[in-house]
This record gives sequence, structure tokens and C-alpha cells, in this order.
Amino acid sequence: MREAGVTMVNVGIFSWALLEPAEGQFDFSRTDRLLKLLHDNGIAADLATPTAAPPAWFFRAHPQALPVDRDGRTLSYGSRQTFCPSSPAYRTAALRIARALAERYADHPAVAMWHIHNEYGCHNAACYCDTSAEAFRRWLQAKYGDDLDALNHAWGTTFWSQWYYNWDEVLPPRATGADPNPAHLLDWRRFCSDELLSLYTAERDVLRAADPSTPATTNFMVNFSIEALDYWRWAPELDIVSNDHYLRSSDPESEIDLALSGDLVRSMAGGPWLLMEHSTGAVNWQPVNRAKRPGEMRRNALAHVAHGADGIAFFQWRAAKAGAEQWHSAMLPHAGTDSQIWRDVVQLGADLKALAEVRGSTTTAQVAVVWDWNARWAMEQPSQPNGELRFVDLVRDWYRPLWQARVAVDFVRPDSDLSSYRLVLVPSLYLVDDTGAANLAGFAERGGTLTVGFHSGAVDENCHVQLGGYPGAFRDVLGVHTDELFPLLPGETLSLTGAIPADATATAWSERVRLEGAEAVASYADGPLQGVPAVTRHSPGDGTAWYVATRPDSETLAALLARICDEAGVEPVVATPVKGIEAVRRTGPDADYLFLIDHGGIGGEVPTDGVELLTGKDVSGWVTVPAGGVAVVRETR
Repeated sequence: MREAGVTMVNVGIFSWALLEPAEGQFDFSRTDRLLKLLHDNGIAADLATPTAAPPAWFFRAHPQALPVDRDGRTLSYGSRQTFCPSSPAYRTAALRIARALAERYADHPAVAMWHIHNEYGCHNAACYCDTSAEAFRRWLQAKYGDDLDALNHAWGTTFWSQWYYNWDEVLPPRATGADPNPAHLLDWRRFCSDELLSLYTAERDVLRAADPSTPATTNFMVNFSIEALDYWRWAPELDIVSNDHYLRSSDPESEIDLALSGDLVRSMAGGPWLLMEHSTGAVNWQPVNRAKRPGEMRRNALAHVAHGADGIAFFQWRAAKAGAEQWHSAMLPHAGTDSQIWRDVVQLGADLKALAEVRGSTTTAQVAVVWDWNARWAMEQPSQPNGELRFVDLVRDWYRPLWQARVAVDFVRPDSDLSSYRLVLVPSLYLVDDTGAANLAGFAERGGTLTVGFHSGAVDENCHVQLGGYPGAFRDVLGVHTDELFPLLPGETLSLTGAIPADATATAWSERVRLEGAEAVASYADGPLQGVPAVTRHSPGDGTAWYVATRPDSETLAALLARICDEAGVEPVVATPVKGIEAVRRTGPDADYLFLIDHGGIGGEVPTDGVELLTGKDVSGWVTVPAGGVAVVRETR
């Protein structure tokens, strides 16, 4: 670890069975030895509560704590994350082991941070048992003031004879004969996120009682695969925001996913954050576990730093020879130190040491992208006009051309303070409440540029359709009115015409837009809506509001967003583009740091002045980015 430059190690994440071999009986001998060994070698510990993997003895004693799926099947123990989040027995046991750890190690010199649980919501985000049903009803009673009429109104239960006359009639959205009630399902998603959050805060508070000065965290999973938790609600409860990120082997542009995830985590943290897990090479859980290409691990790690990470960690230190993750890569692989992975890990340790001064700096963006988990959950429910649409795909459609154009991006909630931005993008916001809608409209009216994607503003916070025409909550600010939606079949395309590329096309969506103050920028050139506006521009108040009422092809969308950015006065991180090179700037109180990462394998020269930190060389006029490599310049102010 010293050779690799390791400064902190996560300890004990899945060690419950070893730490508590029987109920109330603890064995801390292994942890004692590990923490002493780490401290004696100048390495800090991120000491974990092991509550993501209860031991077999716990479930033998408390079988009612096993989770039940929506089809009514009780799942067995034998892996991880297998517990009912609402189980009193689980909560009692989790707090007992957390308290025992806190009381023993609160003053240990090796412990620099507490790591609570592991990847909440991964594998087991919900339980549908009777205990969970009772917890769900309590959550609903708190939300609706113990008023069943208020719940019935919010859920629209007059439809399909769902009206409830007694709280005991309200159940989780278990498997049933037809599609579930959208509002019921949405409140269930909110409840599940809050229920897991209550477990986190309960453990955190136990740790704080014994050790109020040591920060606590848990590892988020902000990527395209995990959608169970509303991390906007979670982030303020963490002392340090941490994230796990794994690439998808099937994604030919996984570096964009990495950047999007990093920007989203940085936005939730309000500044620097910690990468708790990523991989040196292959993972074990994808259909084909592709190894990383030469230089890819270094590019990935330093891209996370570019997007705000102040610490880079991996799962795992030593590759396991047994167990479910034995084919998951590690810092020290099965081959040992005589391996390319080990040599790359040692080099990365040296790189991070050279970049130590970057710590604490952050990113300043002129563009904000709205991201909302409630809107995501609501739009991806059954019986939508186009069931093929996925929230994260629509957001990535818009993020990709900004990333390629080297435009810095923050992510925001609909109700965030938008005053520091020139441009706010709303790729997909199917659900929005009155406060969020008014905030976004007000941004445009006060002089900002707002751009809204199709099927946004359609429903309120209870999944009730905004009546009077689409796009619902955004009709007035956009200056348009749609009376009917015309979603497209898979593979179906439409041609577009107007002030956009000559061969522009669109897929997935169209709608019959009528101009009510806006101007048409592009229209449908064929299909049932030939001549109807597809992209519009409006001038509400002192600002500008664009509406993109379809899903343009990638080149068309890139050209459109380039025009919008130009009109809004948005400036890229570097003015001179170099193909294949990502550019990100972190700004600190004393210096700016320009990260240049070559994903194209060609390299190039980028104009800047200062000191290249990875080599220590002075830079005057231009810095050379090696093919497949990275340059980080402390810029001259």
C-alpha cells in the first residue's frame, strides 16, 4: 500500500458475521490488528458499519426481517442487501453493531471517516411485506396529515374504484392484474427512498453520539443503473458526499457517462466529493466483463478528479480468490505485483500525489441541467404515450454535445437558485410542482435562457395531468400550445426543416404545436404534422425560452444547442477545440487547474500557460496532451 501511495482504506464493510458471531457477542480482534497495522504505516481508515450484509444467525433468529418482493415471495439470505428496510429487528441489530463499533473506535487515531452501510438501494430498494405496509401507511399519514380524503384526492382513487375508506386498506403497490395507480406508485418510490434514508441517519446519529468530530458518509451510486434513491434529499445528510461509479462495457462512450455522473455528484455535494469505488479493470456483474484498455484506468481516475473528486478509491484492494466477486478486478490482482494493473496503480498513486494542490478547488459553470428523481420515477411508469423513453437517455442526449463542446455543466433541482447561470436546460421534466415551474419560468422572464424538452411539465407532483393543453406547466413561458401528442413507433423517423442542418431528422416524439407568441425555428417536413413547429423560440419578459418538441438526431441537437449556447453567451472551457480531448477546469482560491484528457487516442496541443503538474514542466503558449494521456496545468492568472 505504501508503494502504491495509498492514504486511506475502507475497513469492514461486509464483516458483520465476523464482528458479531452471535447476537450481542462481539469480536473486534481482527479490526484491532488491521487498524494498528494501517496506523503504524501512516494509512488512515474509513471504518464501516457492516449493516449491508446481516449474518445468517440474524435471519435464523428473525426470519420476519427477510424481504418480500412485489409478487409475495420471501427472499432468502445468502448474499448482500437482503433485509426488510422497515424491519424493527433489523434496525435494532444494525444500531447495536454501529454503537459497539463507535464506542470502541471513536478515539482510534487511524479512523479518519465513518462509512455507513454500503450502496443503499442496490439490489434491495423495497420490501412489500406487511411490516413495510404498516411503515408505508405511517409515512402517508405524516404526509397527508392523517387525512384519507387528501390521499384519495392526491392519488385520484375514484378511478378503477380505488377509493380508500380505512388506512388499513392502503397497501404497497404489490403485483396486481393491471397497471398500478401512478400516484400510488410514485409515493411508494418516495417512501422507499425515505425509509432507507432513515436507516442511514439512525446509524449516523449513533456514531455521532460517540464520535461527534469524525465525518460520516455512505457511497451513492449515481449512474444510469441505480434509480431507487432521491439523492437530492440524501446529500445534505452526509458530511462528505461519496459515489461509486462503474463503466458499462457495452457503452462506446463511457467517458461521457463518467463525466455526467461526476458533474451530478459535484452538484449534489456543492463542491468536491469522494470517489469511493471504481475499478482498475473488469467488473464481475456484466454479461461480458471487459478489461480496461491501456491507459483507460488512469484516464478514468483523473477524469473523476477533473469533475470534482478530491479522493480516488477502488473496490477492491486485493482480488478475492473466492466469493461472488472473485472475478472483480482489484488494485492488487490475482497475478500479484508482476502485472500491468499493479504498475498502473503505482503510477496513479504518483499522479495523485502530484495533484495534491488541486484538492478543495471546484468548477464554475454557466449552464445548468435540471435533474429530478421524482420526474424520472413518474415518466418511467407504465402506460406512457411512449414507453420506450428513459429519463437518463434524454438527459444524456443533451449532455453529450455540451461535453463535446467543452462546456462546463452543473446539475440543479427545479427549485434551485438559478441566478448564477446564463442557460438552464430541461431535457426531461415530465413531473414538476408549481414552485419548480414558477422558478424555471421566472429565470427566463428575468433575462436567462431556458430550453425545455418534450413531454415536460405534463403532470404535477401527484401525477395529475396539467389540464388545458401541453406542455402543461410550461405553456405560457414557452409561448406554445399543444392539443395532441403524436409519439413515434420504434425505428420511425421524421424529417425536420428550418434553421437547422439540411438533413435533420427526429425520432420518438412529435406533437401538434400551435404558436402563442413563440416563433418557429424548425418544423416537421413530413408525416401527419407536416409544417407544424417542432422547435420554437419565445421571448418572455427579458429572456428567451426554447421548446424542443421532438427528439432530434445527435448532430441536429448538437447544432441547436450550439446556437442556444452562443445566443446565451455561454463560453467553453477552452476556445480552441482539439478533437477527442476533454477539457475541464477546477478553480481554487489561488489557482485554476485545466484538466485535458485524451479519449480519442490521438493527442494534441491545447493553448494555455502555467505548469503541467504531472510532469512538473513549465508550459508557455501550448501544452501537449499525449495520445491516450492526460495533462493537468496550473494556469497562470
